[in-house]
Amino acid sequence: MSAIFVTTDGEKIERTRCEVYTRVMGYYRPVQSFNTGKKAEFYSRIYFKSSDTNSMFNEIYAS
Repeated sequence: MSAIFVTTDGEKIERTRCEVYTRVMGYYRPVQSFNTGKKAEFYSRIYFKSSDTNSMFNEIYAS
């Protein structure tokens, strides 16, 4: 299945949709099947890298 997207320049591009899955309660579910509230929660998540967190921890507490 393909979809037409419009760029900021007004150019139309045909692209293929991809299915996004997320891990919920130990198994994977497609985000497309979520209700409106759950989709909003999924897209508002903030991801972090553990290496960034560890370096921040080391700067604060390692001395």
